[in-house]
Amino acid sequence: QVQLVESGGGLVQAGGSLRLSCAASGRTFSRYTMAWFRQASGKEREFVAVETWTDHRTVYADSVKGRFTISRDNAKNTVYLQMNSLKPEDTAVYYCAADARFNPAYNPGAYDYWGQGTQVTVSS
Repeated sequence: QVQLVESGGGLVQAGGSLRLSCAASGRTFSRYTMAWFRQASGKEREFVAVETWTDHRTVYADSVKGRFTISRDNAKNTVYLQMNSLKPEDTAVYYCAADARFNPAYNPGAYDYWGQGTQVTVSS
């Protein structure tokens, strides 16, 4: 069982930066593939980024590639999402997700554990 708690969301102007954090409970955090998803109002939840636990492979959605960076600190049981050059279209509730899978997955249904989400609003 893993419990996830996101933090770090807020209101930022276009071009600004935010760092989201996701703190996980449990002693086996290092053996979970961690991902970030987002859901804008009225839209489906979409994949943002993932880091596998096996080889720390990272994959990003095309819409955030080059602007967002996912990373993890296993000693702190925390995964981060550094978001730079933010755009109004990045506005959404951001969720972290965890799964014991070996390979990255881009479908929300592939993840067993979810946080409650944190709101990110980017003003133009």
